[in-house]
Amino acid sequence: MTERERRVSPFDAERGRPNVEGDFLRQEVRLANRNAGILLEALRHDVTPTGLHYLLNHFDVPYVASAADWTLSVSGRVRTPLKLSLAEIQALPAKTLRVTLECAGNGRANIGLRYQSMPWMYEAVGTSEWTGTPLRHVLDRVGLEPDAMDIAFLGIDRGFDKILHEYGRSLTPQLALNEDVLLVWAMNGAPLLPQHGFPLRLIVPGWYGMASVKWLDRIEVRDSPYEGQQQVASYIYKESADDPGVPVTHIRVKSLMVPPGLPDWYTRHRLVAPGPVTVFGRAWSGNGVPVTRVEFGVDGTWQDAELGAIDGQYAWRSWQAVWHATEGEVEIACRATDENGDTQPLEERWDRAGFGNNMVHRIGVTVRA
Repeated sequence: MTERERRVSPFDAERGRPNVEGDFLRQEVRLANRNAGILLEALRHDVTPTGLHYLLNHFDVPYVASAADWTLSVSGRVRTPLKLSLAEIQALPAKTLRVTLECAGNGRANIGLRYQSMPWMYEAVGTSEWTGTPLRHVLDRVGLEPDAMDIAFLGIDRGFDKILHEYGRSLTPQLALNEDVLLVWAMNGAPLLPQHGFPLRLIVPGWYGMASVKWLDRIEVRDSPYEGQQQVASYIYKESADDPGVPVTHIRVKSLMVPPGLPDWYTRHRLVAPGPVTVFGRAWSGNGVPVTRVEFGVDGTWQDAELGAIDGQYAWRSWQAVWHATEGEVEIACRATDENGDTQPLEERWDRAGFGNNMVHRIGVTVRA
């Protein structure tokens, strides 16, 4: 029996999760109760209040009693392996970046045949000011060997997802040495909360959130590709089970809006009075590419929205549009375009696991005096 076979999940539910439609399953509801999305009305905040930032944790939130006892080990294909305390990492040059993070599965619940996983609709996004040191300062200290091919980042969160493993991801040396890839110890000016990776995590701006490993425990520099479960068996765009797929990397262009008017408690359907209504929202794209256009639509008729200032290379951008509402039942929507010319699609983007669905945001509204 191989090591991988010994680690295969003993739980029947892990052996197959076919795509389903219809009502959410009990397991999906349980995941939704463990994780949380931003409240769409909180899109008005330039920086998402920490308690409203989206949250997705694959396994249990580890208990870390004290940051004073935390160490980060760096080993493998390096000239000088090191074990650094948090205080030693914090003594390195610090940097704060405003970064919008989005879960790769955001929008999964809006796909007809959804994958059985966290049932995100639109809310798995948030923008924070992350403070840490550029990862390159640590990599410069250990010295990468010429044959360094891949750099793996592993946290202490551990559990079953097909097999038993610690959560881990990797970056190539070229990506890891980017000045904006950070080892982070603070979020919005305060120490990381337990659920956000206390006391140390990785932030990879412009990428979907799966790259920003939490509870970062060790870095392993390798002379071969890292083949961790979350790197090679998950976070892959696939059209079918047999499709080798394409790795999930940068965030796709997207926009959301603050639902206008008053909500119905249960359905979240909106009630708006006739007349001019200012609709506000946010738009973002990945890899540091700016959003250059947002359109606001009513029942398929589109108008250009007014864009706010760019507030950081990796942060979302505000927009607003004035809608002259007339009585009736309508559907409002928004769509963004980035500098590369990529535009949100009007229909769902199919992926077997529900990754990267960036179709337009739609809200049903009743307009009545």
